[in-house]
Amino acid sequence: MADATYVGPMTPELVEQILEKERPDAILPTMGGQTGLNLAKTLAENGMLNKYGVELIGAKLPSIDRAEDRELFKQAMARIGLKTPPSATASNLDEALAFAQEIGKFPLIIRPAFTLGGTGGGISYNMEEFKLQVQAGIDASMTNQVLVEQSLIGWKEFELEVMRDLKDNCMIVCSIENVDPMGVHTGDSITVAPAQTLTDKEYQRLRDAAIAIIREMGVECGGSNVQMAINPEDGEVMIIEMNPRVSRSSALASKATGFPIAKMAAKLAVGYTLDQIPNDITQKTPASFEPSIDYIVTKIPKFAFEKFKGTKAELTTQMKSVGEVMAIGRTWQESLQKALRGMEAGLDGWSLSKGWKRLPKDQLMYKLRVPNPDRITIMKQAFEDGMTKEELFELTAIDPWWLAQLEELHNTEVWLHEQKLESLSADDMREIKSRGFSDAQIARATGSSMLAVRAYRKSLGVLPAYKRVDTCAAEFQADTPYMYSTYDGTCESTPTHHKKVLILGGGPNRIGQGIEFDYCCCHASFALRDEGFETIMMNCNPETVSTDYDTSSRLYFEPITVEDVLNVIDVERPDGVIVQFGGQTPLKISTALQKALDDNPIPAASGQGNVKIWGTQPDAIDEAEDRDRWMALLTRLNIKQPAGTSPRQLKSILTSQCWLISIWTGPLSWMWMRCVISKATLSSAELWSTLSRLVCTAVIVRAVYPHRPSPARLWTSSGIGQPRWQRH
Repeated sequence: MADATYVGPMTPELVEQILEKERPDAILPTMGGQTGLNLAKTLAENGMLNKYGVELIGAKLPSIDRAEDRELFKQAMARIGLKTPPSATASNLDEALAFAQEIGKFPLIIRPAFTLGGTGGGISYNMEEFKLQVQAGIDASMTNQVLVEQSLIGWKEFELEVMRDLKDNCMIVCSIENVDPMGVHTGDSITVAPAQTLTDKEYQRLRDAAIAIIREMGVECGGSNVQMAINPEDGEVMIIEMNPRVSRSSALASKATGFPIAKMAAKLAVGYTLDQIPNDITQKTPASFEPSIDYIVTKIPKFAFEKFKGTKAELTTQMKSVGEVMAIGRTWQESLQKALRGMEAGLDGWSLSKGWKRLPKDQLMYKLRVPNPDRITIMKQAFEDGMTKEELFELTAIDPWWLAQLEELHNTEVWLHEQKLESLSADDMREIKSRGFSDAQIARATGSSMLAVRAYRKSLGVLPAYKRVDTCAAEFQADTPYMYSTYDGTCESTPTHHKKVLILGGGPNRIGQGIEFDYCCCHASFALRDEGFETIMMNCNPETVSTDYDTSSRLYFEPITVEDVLNVIDVERPDGVIVQFGGQTPLKISTALQKALDDNPIPAASGQGNVKIWGTQPDAIDEAEDRDRWMALLTRLNIKQPAGTSPRQLKSILTSQCWLISIWTGPLSWMWMRCVISKATLSSAELWSTLSRLVCTAVIVRAVYPHRPSPARLWTSSGIGQPRWQRH
């Protein structure tokens, strides 16, 4: 991709060696997140850039300082007449305490300068928390500076992605609204594009403010991200912060609109202007043409609190998510439900999962009031328990518009539970599907199977239509095949009859499955295109290269589920489907996918046989991942493995003579493997507690594999010897 690539630590010392060797004309610091920005600041301040005659492009040092230094940012906003929350900067605890005394009430927000994802920051509800968080923020900041800010918890939060060129042309790429009110880091909030609850007048005020900010900050060219808050009571606007670089939200905005912010920002940095750069997708409009979209995009973050024992699964201004999923629909209800089933959290949409443990009233009220990763699902239980949207608003401060949308979904599901599958008309089915309900949700509500719902839906002629992401709300023809499904209107996919292959991506990033699988999917696509195949990528992760619209011949931004994959296969009819490059995400549906293709063969569009799964076959994958089948295979091959059993009850483990216990929570779920527990170092009570927690995890994982005849297993091992694999 680059003419030269250096792999090493991002330190000034190493960069100086590269500058001395390569002698570049300029450094572009706005693409590498906070790390690149901080490094560029250090290089400029210590004289290295002057020493080697290197220019900072995109954002100069004064612009970086004004945006990242909390006090300079406040002063800049005051100069252009924009409000910021009452606040004070502090470089030590005494200064912070003085301002806290002046405000006189909690909560207070701590925002360290020059950090990524709110690192070191948080919300303080009392003096003890305040002292700890101020010190943590000072330590985390490269300039040992924090902003102590009066809380705006409960206000509505918005982001605008702004572009500017060297001729001072400015445009807004996208508006993004947080479903959660202020108090939750935007990376941890469910976010929606475009903003849904603003009046046009309010949006124009935010747009004018964002353009004024990028000009005042002195960002000469490229993209910036501006975060704002609106008081729902009176419409007062406060500016929270501005990133003089592309950010995490820039990637989301790029995938949401089809406008490649980083690519455009790079061209602007070397002197192009917005009106000189053609829009990649339309090829008819310039980049200065602000994207207009006729669909709704929802991003939901993914968390891994279960990996960190002892941490509180609560959300504040410090980002804690490890990945995210994005979905596109014609309505928010549709995109929300698609995003939820793409999360791989045992959800088929906005319905309680089979393994959901209902919360007692006191816990329910607490988890509604305190932001946490499961709050969107907990609100479903609240509706089922009879709570009203007005009561939920009092507890969550989530805007009533969002709550009204959720109430409609709940009422639709209640009605659906009263129906038989065969009683649903084509109009009923189309309305249900347009609200984002999956075939699996309909099956559970009507007492049937997912494949039965799929067959009945197809018999009614209710099929998904694939629309194109075109940046212009269909005003111009889109040349880039970037699709999403909906149940509204005609299909715009126009598949070909060429040889082609469908590659299933890795879904949302998480601990244990990340960009390494995206790398595999991308290079599979590149290699197959070189061999003359059309490549079709299917994925739902906005953070990855696989979902760039030019990585493959065609892109379907869809959840990786059996239903959604079969829908794409119905339309494209590829020669083959590759499941082995996307990690566990496609592997865990491979058996069900194979069965569906065997039961109802689909002819390939090329005319060369039926659609098949290429590469390692699902049965071989299952044999490698299923613990019972794996041990049976090793026994047949006479390969030694640790002796063990496969008990179904905790009592079987506690009464055994095993002294080492390795926990496996189910086939196709290596990311859930737990560390070895030594029975010798745990009391019986401690062991019982630990195993109970892990069995609960196993039950949750089990819900993801409905095709399995037996529950997730635990594996106990007493040492090395001949395999003894028994089921208790």
